Amino acid sequence: MQNTDTPDQPRQNRKNYILSITIIGILFFIFGFVTWLNGILIPYLKIACELTNFEALFVAFAFYISYTVMALPSSWILKKTGFKNGMMVGLLVMAAGTLIFVPAAETRIYGIFLLGLFIMGTGLAILQTASNPYITIIGPRESAAKRISIMGIANKLAGAIAPLILAYFILSDGDAFVEHLKTLDEQAKVLALDGLASRVILPYTVMTVVLVLLGLMIRFSPLPEIEEEQDDTADEAAAHRTNIFQFPNLVLGVLALFLYVGAEVIAGDTIIRYGISLGIPISTAKIFTSLTLASMIVGYILGIVFIPRYISQQMALQTSAVLGLLFSFLVLISPPMPSVIFVALLGLSNALVWPAIWPLAIHGLGKFLKTGSAMLIMAIAGGALIPLAWGKLSDVYNSQYAYWILLPCYLFIFWYAYRGYKVMSWKREE
Repeated sequence: MQNTDTPDQPRQNRKNYILSITIIGILFFIFGFVTWLNGILIPYLKIACELTNFEALFVAFAFYISYTVMALPSSWILKKTGFKNGMMVGLLVMAAGTLIFVPAAETRIYGIFLLGLFIMGTGLAILQTASNPYITIIGPRESAAKRISIMGIANKLAGAIAPLILAYFILSDGDAFVEHLKTLDEQAKVLALDGLASRVILPYTVMTVVLVLLGLMIRFSPLPEIEEEQDDTADEAAAHRTNIFQFPNLVLGVLALFLYVGAEVIAGDTIIRYGISLGIPISTAKIFTSLTLASMIVGYILGIVFIPRYISQQMALQTSAVLGLLFSFLVLISPPMPSVIFVALLGLSNALVWPAIWPLAIHGLGKFLKTGSAMLIMAIAGGALIPLAWGKLSDVYNSQYAYWILLPCYLFIFWYAYRGYKVMSWKREE
């Protein structure tokens, strides 16, 4: 009896493992799809709701600030529901956010759009808090980095496709629409803008249905429930520390991640608006976010090939920061089209920063690991606040000058990769 069951067991385990990886891969695709829609929503809502650059960047603020607000509550929700049901809850909350776009479009009230984005971000925060550790724990520890990289490619591939699909529905005639708007009287203009706002109803209704179906799929899928791993990376010093702020490598890592997410969102979400401000037609500019995401995919692939065989994670982070500084400087001094290309190339410099900072920041946290992870998720607020600074600089000066905001971000990331992650005590001598 024992011999009969044994040959089938590894085959069944492998089948369940592949199915689990596939389901989580679909979720990471959804993360990327929903997150990078903001790149096309910003210029779209700027036109439809008649906004300044600063006001339009509240699209990113409303979406990303939800991570900070919901990071700790998400952990509490997952303790109650478990990873699997937590993923379903996250998808259903996201569906509620996409559904809110229907009344937002019908009333053309910017605040309702922002509410929908905040709720979508809330659902995504729950989903990310569940699925990021899940993909690490679901298989062998030694292949975790490979799984995370594959998930990253799925995420950014979706991000490259998403703005093109949404642009097809809402801004396919963007240049002609803007020109036509100038010829209308006030009443006709209001009707035209109402019509433009209503274009999001169909795509966001479809997204709502898809998210609900995915939530149900997760609920009834054979995805196994798993327990969190115990952290075995803690050093002896961690046992004698009393609070999370006694770990400089974490605190400095949170700041580095805050600045990185701000830089990443600026590269992806402002590039279309930037191209339009340079006189590039909307029909051309609408593909620019996809170029940024495509360059991030190239960065992920390079990371899979070169790390750790040829370069260390720390060296990859230093190289990423240097490339970020170089491309940011070239954005500032280049003529229009090359300048846009250098903004898109920031995706290449950004790709490996997130996976490089995490292991450096959480090293040796011991019993503080969960709190440290929540703080790193809260650092995603950089994507809410730093793009607002870009928007204000754009309104006060111009959109090209606004990219100066990236230089101090990459400088600090370089310092963290070179020195900051090694700081294990606030005292001069460890």
